Amino acid sequence: MVKTPVIQFGTSRFLQAHADLFLSEARPARGITVVQTSGDAARGRRLAALAAPGGYPVRIRGFWEGRAVDETRTVTSVKRGLSAASDWAQVVRVFVEEAEFVLSNTGDAGYQPRPGDAAQDYDPAMSFPAKLFHLLAARHAAGGAPLVVMPMELVVDNGRELKEAVLSVAALRGSDPALVSYIEDGVTWACSLVDRIVAAPLEPAGAVAEPYALWAIQTAPGVVAPAVHPAIEMVDDLAAIERLKLHILNLGHTVLVDIWQRRGGQGDPVVRAFIALPEVEEALAAIYREEVLPVFARLGQADAAERYMAVTLERFANPFLDHRLADIAQNHAQKIERRIGAFLDLAGATDGALRQPRLAAIAGRAA
Repeated sequence: MVKTPVIQFGTSRFLQAHADLFLSEARPARGITVVQTSGDAARGRRLAALAAPGGYPVRIRGFWEGRAVDETRTVTSVKRGLSAASDWAQVVRVFVEEAEFVLSNTGDAGYQPRPGDAAQDYDPAMSFPAKLFHLLAARHAAGGAPLVVMPMELVVDNGRELKEAVLSVAALRGSDPALVSYIEDGVTWACSLVDRIVAAPLEPAGAVAEPYALWAIQTAPGVVAPAVHPAIEMVDDLAAIERLKLHILNLGHTVLVDIWQRRGGQGDPVVRAFIALPEVEEALAAIYREEVLPVFARLGQADAAERYMAVTLERFANPFLDHRLADIAQNHAQKIERRIGAFLDLAGATDGALRQPRLAAIAGRAA
């Protein structure tokens, strides 16, 4: 049996076209065990296809450095697929005996506590932090080998947030101080930011994605990248990159969903066609110019924000991608909170004289 130094929680098409692809192309190539954290039967079928011996395809479509790109790459990094519901003993074994890196992308509500988190025994209905607590407890009981946990959820300071969520589970359970110490100091919790538009799934596994890709990892003691790849960067100031991505690209996506829903939410529009409507383009441009860019200027990121906005609009208009607004609209309330609500908080803390009436209205509608 091939050993997998990476264990990944989540089977999303984003991960398929991002981390899984990078670790397939990286040097050294890294084997991955993918764990399905939900009980969704459709994702169960995907799980088997991800670990197929011949790999699965990722189609890259768009423009890169002035040229059109339309190519298919084969991902062979996924060596094993397991279900947290039906294969828990095997998940524990891999986590304890093989894992050096833990990746996760469990969705916008993935860190939220659930009623069963305090239960003594493992339950598949637990939150992801509670599942991770059980796995870390098993690893600690087996000797507590070092481990890098690298969440990929679009949460500010995601490593710190996940660590605090796991420690909250430990406190809820009145855990042994030695285990708590291991979670706090024996595990390295990395903060990272991921960026790539993954527009559509391929069946039974794979995805269609744009050429642009980034996996930025905050430098910190004990934090190392899982492999060397052009899209993987160790950075000294993750917060600056995070703000651009979360409050320009992701905020823009959520604004487009709000506009679509206020227009009745009819049909099944894709981003490139929707933003080509003059009134939609004007509405988004006004929010960027009048409500977003002034805040970045106060933060000393005026030029970077201007450039990132221009690149974002090009990515939205990618003629090769069918990025459905209905897909972006999933977990819309949580996305508004993280992308727009957090930006309003940032704006208020940066310069209270600046106003964001349109963004405030979107946040108000979700309240």
